[in-house]
Amino acid sequence: MKAAICYEFNQPLVIEDGVEVDDPGRGEVKIKLAATAVCHSDLHFFKGEIPFKLPGIGGHESAGYIEEIGEGVTGLNKGDAVIIGTVTSGCGHCYYCTIGLRHLCVSRRQPMEGRHRNKAGQRLAPMAGPVAGFAEYTTVSETLVTRIPSDIPMDRACLLACGVTSGFGAVVNRAQVGPFSSVVVMGCGGVGLNAIQGALFCGADPIIAVDILDSKLETARKFGATHVINSKKEKDAVKLVWDLTSGRGADYVFVTVGNLEALRLGFSMGGPRSMTVVIGLMMGNLASLMPMEFIMTEKVLTGCGGGSLRTSIDIPGLVSLYKTGRLKLDELITGRYPLERINEAMASLERGEALRNVILF
Repeated sequence: MKAAICYEFNQPLVIEDGVEVDDPGRGEVKIKLAATAVCHSDLHFFKGEIPFKLPGIGGHESAGYIEEIGEGVTGLNKGDAVIIGTVTSGCGHCYYCTIGLRHLCVSRRQPMEGRHRNKAGQRLAPMAGPVAGFAEYTTVSETLVTRIPSDIPMDRACLLACGVTSGFGAVVNRAQVGPFSSVVVMGCGGVGLNAIQGALFCGADPIIAVDILDSKLETARKFGATHVINSKKEKDAVKLVWDLTSGRGADYVFVTVGNLEALRLGFSMGGPRSMTVVIGLMMGNLASLMPMEFIMTEKVLTGCGGGSLRTSIDIPGLVSLYKTGRLKLDELITGRYPLERINEAMASLERGEALRNVILF
């Protein structure tokens, strides 16, 4: 089979034939990939911004069909249409599973062993999660797989594995935004637009989109933003947010870009007792945030990984919203590429030209 392999950081991926994948073991399934979207998290890994041992295979926003079932797997059958993501449905027995936080299951802390080997027999590590979706086949734990209706197009379905759920879930699950709350979304890429969709779903008002590209801000309006701010052009973006929120500052701020300056800016846009939720992957330290800012304003700074996803509840719910026209998925896809053109798809995303590019197998 073919896979796109990262052998060197900041270099084009190598499309290699003759790659092999392990047969499924106990509690695992082998999947024939149909579509995998390119996420900014993949770019962070491929550029070496997140320390990682190479060679490896990226891709974690995937959909496909079950090819083989391992021993002990229940609830899944050969031929099922599924999405494969980074958030576990949990073991069902650990502390976090028993208190309803299955996405924080202790099983997610286990080392991610590569299930692929290149034509030289070298193990290939899964990058940006355990999926290794930039390959024609993959083998993963059943806890990372969610069955979906067979009539949803796979290029749309794969978006539910990360981009949609990371943004939508941060608003609905992690922050639990209520009606009439004021929301700021920093970054209007694939994740940011879905945070906007989540805010609209919750009845937030105003919903303020912040970006440095006018084209993305125009798209944000179509996804539900009531106001847009180009922070590169606006003299004082923080003051404008406070003005738009009756002088109180935003109740919730979602930082979807992996940039510490954006985090600092977004945190300043929140008012007393506001919650700032970090979604975008970023490295560095938070030295610019001072303890007094938390003490005197009672602000909350928190994170959200994978939308705090409840896979068995949220995925069917999002599919239903899509089918009834209440969730935009088609509009998120900028381009569709074969695996052989994956480097073009990534370059387009890095230049800011794409919301989501999808690799089709």
